[in-house]
Amino acid sequence: MKDGWNERVVYGISRLTDYDIYLFREGNHWSLQDKLGSHPMTVEGSEGTLFAVWAPNAKRVSVMGDFNGWDCSAHPLAPRWDSSGIWEGFVPGVGKGCLYKYHVSNGDFRAEKGDPFALWWEEPPRSASVVWSPEHVWNDGMWMRERASRNALDAPFSVYEVHLGSWRRRYGALLSYRDLAEELVPYVRDMGFTHVQFLPVMEHPFYGSWGYQCIGYFAPSSRFGTPEDFMALVDRFHQEGVGVILDWVPSHFPVDGHGLGLFDGTHLFEYADPRKGFHPDWNSYIFDFGKGEVRSFLISSAIFWLERYHADGLRVDAVASMLYLDYSRKDGEWIPNEFGGRENLEALQFLRRLNEAVYERVPEAQTIAEESTAWPLVSRPTYVGGLGFGMKWNMGWMHDTLSYFSRDPIFRKYHQNQLTFSLMYAFTENFCLSLSHDEVVYGKRSLFSKMPGDDWQKGAGLRLLFGYMFGHPGKKLLFMGGEFGQWQEWYHEEGLHWELLGFRPFDGILRWVMDLNWYYRNRPSLYRRDFSWEGFQWVDFTDTENCVLSFLRCDGPERTLVVCNMTPVPRFNYRLGVPGGGFWREALNSDAAEYGGSGIGNTGGATAEPIPWHGQSMSLSVALPPLGVLFFEGSSSHA
Repeated sequence: MKDGWNERVVYGISRLTDYDIYLFREGNHWSLQDKLGSHPMTVEGSEGTLFAVWAPNAKRVSVMGDFNGWDCSAHPLAPRWDSSGIWEGFVPGVGKGCLYKYHVSNGDFRAEKGDPFALWWEEPPRSASVVWSPEHVWNDGMWMRERASRNALDAPFSVYEVHLGSWRRRYGALLSYRDLAEELVPYVRDMGFTHVQFLPVMEHPFYGSWGYQCIGYFAPSSRFGTPEDFMALVDRFHQEGVGVILDWVPSHFPVDGHGLGLFDGTHLFEYADPRKGFHPDWNSYIFDFGKGEVRSFLISSAIFWLERYHADGLRVDAVASMLYLDYSRKDGEWIPNEFGGRENLEALQFLRRLNEAVYERVPEAQTIAEESTAWPLVSRPTYVGGLGFGMKWNMGWMHDTLSYFSRDPIFRKYHQNQLTFSLMYAFTENFCLSLSHDEVVYGKRSLFSKMPGDDWQKGAGLRLLFGYMFGHPGKKLLFMGGEFGQWQEWYHEEGLHWELLGFRPFDGILRWVMDLNWYYRNRPSLYRRDFSWEGFQWVDFTDTENCVLSFLRCDGPERTLVVCNMTPVPRFNYRLGVPGGGFWREALNSDAAEYGGSGIGNTGGATAEPIPWHGQSMSLSVALPPLGVLFFEGSSSHA
């Protein structure tokens, strides 16, 4: 027997240095997956796998799997000599594709745990980790060279939000990552979206959680294929010029017995006190952000997806639940911080460090916060006291806008402030306007069904909503199905209702969204100055009687005039002040017949007249279609 070998396990082999351990404990190790987990390798001519797992309070840890008949005594791991709490061991003969779990014991506690750093898992409901080392030859070099400009804050961002398991199905079955590369990629490309965003693809035991109860922070879900298959999907999107954003959940994790909870018989990854460590809304554990090891685990996961899988951004879920200790809790159900406040200071520190790490390692990526409160400076740098995110979802805009558009037009004149209020704070953050999956489930109705009136009015109202959204400052996000006006709420157990296409008004809505996307991408005034007053100017927000809003989007000399008629009554000879003379081309009209509209428009545009109006020296007289939005272009020579 060789030195350092017993019959089954080799000890004393490690990928961890003393510096790794220091960074791990401090919370500043950003590549832990390269050190912990399972790693196929060759030791003294013998092929096998090195296992390493953090379980500082365990009395015994062993690795069990299909290679040893799931015998929990066959391959014990050894604790490191440095009191780091890491157990290690090299098991000869174990290679890529082998199934395994860690058997962890601590007194009366016995558990079979999946590997927190597993790169692949069995398909649920099976729960073993898989020894894996993804290998993919990337062909997205052009995108990677350009992605800093593609993902920049002054670039167009029109995001198509997708749940992979229900975008489309084949005879009721899920499409694989490879199938999606053939079907989803060209659809998103042709529709003109600049980015796609996936609800969490990280492995999750319960499909009905939509991925938000994540258990595999370094593994794409095996429901759709292998890690290489998912890499191929991202690669294909990039080859077609579409960026990929991933939902990522650092706030909480499920209580499944093979997961992170009570990992070594103690509350290792989660806060021990349930008033801080258990989430009442989701029945899940909350990460202990005060532990450096947990921060290292999460930051490593974030950077892993951006580097290894070439993701272009992370939409960070449930940020508000992380920031507030009393989130969804009553008096007496939460613990104040050391100063007596309701802020989770440890989570605050973690989020700032997370964003600093991401923008240091992958500066061309974006982090996007789903944060629903008025917490200040979410998308401002940490050095000025911000959280450091690149963008923030504008939940207030979403709520007010959908409330307004759900009203019968006869009452809208009393609620126009729901639309104008967003401009009071539009430039306090780098906002993304999101019409997400959360707004079309649990009885909230689909976007199409939220619109009042008959089917024609619903279709016109939805086209108007999208046109208003694309004109309004901020990046854009639309959940799948909304782009063609699916009438039924989203249901994760079935595909979208594609059979609606070919019928009015659904095919017209689809064409409208496609044309909006492509026009938006090619019109810098609609995106380049999204986060500054320099990019926006009201024409008139006071015409509550007619329910008309008009404003300009600006980029240097380029001006785009956006006019919204929020009622089904057409307005003829409607006068609008403009900042320049000449001909203003009608570039888009949501009421055009090709979109299912009535065809009321301005025969190509209107010529400005020297009639002062709305504080301008020139004005246009135009026809406003019912429940319609118009985009006019003013030429740079007269703007």
